[in-house]
Amino acid sequence: MPILDLSPSDQTVTMSGDTALLEVYAALPPGLYPPFPPVELPGGVGGLVSRGGFGQTFPFASDVLGVIFRAPSGRVVRAGGRTVKNVQGYDLTRPFVGSFGALGEALEVTLRLRPGLAARHVTAPGSLDSLSHPTARFAWEDGGELHLFHFGHGREVERALSILPGAREVGQPLDLRPRFPDGIGVGEGAGLRDRRFGWVNGGEGPPMPPLFARLVAAL
Repeated sequence: MPILDLSPSDQTVTMSGDTALLEVYAALPPGLYPPFPPVELPGGVGGLVSRGGFGQTFPFASDVLGVIFRAPSGRVVRAGGRTVKNVQGYDLTRPFVGSFGALGEALEVTLRLRPGLAARHVTAPGSLDSLSHPTARFAWEDGGELHLFHFGHGREVERALSILPGAREVGQPLDLRPRFPDGIGVGEGAGLRDRRFGWVNGGEGPPMPPLFARLVAAL
């Protein structure tokens, strides 16, 4: 089973790195949500964590509680754990998030879940550049269409999405994998982008800072 541990009371879920994003959604009980929108992207949960998330308007790394990964040297590293206040290995969890594979391959990931009584995904013509302070948890632009996804209390959801008057509902999860047959990376002129990067087929990650390269070499 791709879902290795699910604790609704602790609001955590642990899964293998190759678990598809929508498999996580399907496994969760009503009222709990992962730190990513209901879209499918290449690389599953491990790939998402390696890229630092998708579409979020909040610090994604704070919802990644633990990662077990295989470093380029072949060494298996356990960082973080399954509890929110766990500090064992904490220093390597944050660097792994958004490392674009430089620190290795995620074998197992533990994520924090968030509660919500309601959830909606809407879209309308628009641009991220018009959103100075989005209140929706997730926002991204795809081919001139602005997407917002939010969960929480019903009134909170309506308020967060009200910045797109006349938007239409997106009733089904989106599978974006066919857009990236060679993998997903960062690049210019992307049709799909969030507030961090433009996402392109077969693109690479951003440049690696020298200090980060030293960490990679140490593993």
